[in-house]
Amino acid sequence: MKIIAFTGMPSSGKTEAVKIAKNMNFSVVRMGDMVWDEVNKQGLKLSNKNVGTIANQMREKHGQDIWALKTINKIKSMGKIESIIIDGIRNIEEIDAFKRELGKNLVVVAVETSDKTRQKRALKRGRKDDSKDIKKVKERDQRELGWGLGSVIASADIVVSNEGSIDGFRKHIKEILERL
Repeated sequence: MKIIAFTGMPSSGKTEAVKIAKNMNFSVVRMGDMVWDEVNKQGLKLSNKNVGTIANQMREKHGQDIWALKTINKIKSMGKIESIIIDGIRNIEEIDAFKRELGKNLVVVAVETSDKTRQKRALKRGRKDDSKDIKKVKERDQRELGWGLGSVIASADIVVSNEGSIDGFRKHIKEILERL
């Protein structure tokens, strides 16, 4: 199985990259959905604070790779898949879990965008777990860096800048996916 994992800071463009993959008929699993499922399971409102709290608590209780292990279970339940996109790797332990459980054929693609651009996007995109407060957006960045996201981005196999036009970004992602 070919595994392509997207990573990057919040609001960097991972979701847009995943849309391209879906349009190219890749199977996609979003790691954040595992966290959202747990938040819902615990009867909590889907908010930035609750998502972050649950993600942290589960990592502390079950290890840094808990969300990868839940994602792996989801992937295995999907049956035979030739290639898959994983959206949202946050730490090296997750990469190790994917390689250990699904094979070494993993390519990590980091979407890189400036803080200023990401913060503007975060304030206007309106996803369920987004905040409209710049202070909370910055706190989320720090939380995710605390999970090890910076190391994942730094060790990515491919880094894609998302500072230019959306069409240019889409074209670049499509070229990468076709090549892989």
